[in-house]
Amino acid sequence: MELKWLDDYIALIELGSFSKAAEARFVTQPAFSRRIRSLESWLGVSLVDRNQHPTALTPAGQAFAEQARLLSGQILAVRRQMQDISAARAQLVIISQQALAVSFFPSWMQTLQALSGGALIKVETGHLQENIQSFLAGDGDFLLCYSSAEISAQLHRDDVESLQVGVDQFVPVTALNPQGQPRYGHSSDEPLKLVAHPAESFFGDILQRDCLPHLNQDQPIEIACENALSEALKALVLQGYGMAWLPLSLIRRELDNADLQLLSEEFPRVDLSIRLYRLRQPRSQSAGRFWQYLQDMYNQNHSPVG
Repeated sequence: MELKWLDDYIALIELGSFSKAAEARFVTQPAFSRRIRSLESWLGVSLVDRNQHPTALTPAGQAFAEQARLLSGQILAVRRQMQDISAARAQLVIISQQALAVSFFPSWMQTLQALSGGALIKVETGHLQENIQSFLAGDGDFLLCYSSAEISAQLHRDDVESLQVGVDQFVPVTALNPQGQPRYGHSSDEPLKLVAHPAESFFGDILQRDCLPHLNQDQPIEIACENALSEALKALVLQGYGMAWLPLSLIRRELDNADLQLLSEEFPRVDLSIRLYRLRQPRSQSAGRFWQYLQDMYNQNHSPVG
């Protein structure tokens, strides 16, 4: 059920005709009639006796008249109450790269809570370029992402500053066979089966630029599947569909449990910096205080926080 259906019905009761109620609700009469029928369909009863002119309510319609007013008032009161609660509690909106929202953010949450002063921490994820655009448009307080030369160039602006809040590695990993040996990457006599990030993605660009060119050029590479989500690629690797380069922070548990294994040093590893960006003019006092606390912690430790 939609609130507008209730408001439509209340207008019909008060004005006594479909045409006047439709005009008051700024819709055409056919659209207004369809909405009244939708309300009747949801309730499972007829509210209006359409065989009578002028408009008359059925017994069920008469009984529902007061209930409609009460329901509409209660819904609006609840909405106002929720808005008051939200307004009373400060919020920190962090726009995060998807991989970091899964691998880095949960362990970093303890640091955030200690510094947030009780603010509600909201995390919004999406594709990296969309995240950057949303951040620069002021849709969030902070941008959490892996750093690269391209990203640094996009965010190298007078109104943007950043902190390094963590480090990671992009590492080659494989599942094990029943004998406990690496399923892929241990032999150059067969094609290297790979599940990979698409070339146009952040990790796909690193893969194409910093990983694949440094492999044994005599061993052919067979890409079995592409997926932009690192979590999805991890699942494919665990199922034995191929090896992959993945963020180390995403697979620590699987490495500790010996479900996955890092491949040898002949497979390149890429160091990654995790940075938090903000616009120098904060959207709220809470965001400004949080940034200052984080800066103080970083400067005190002389090392990445998180």
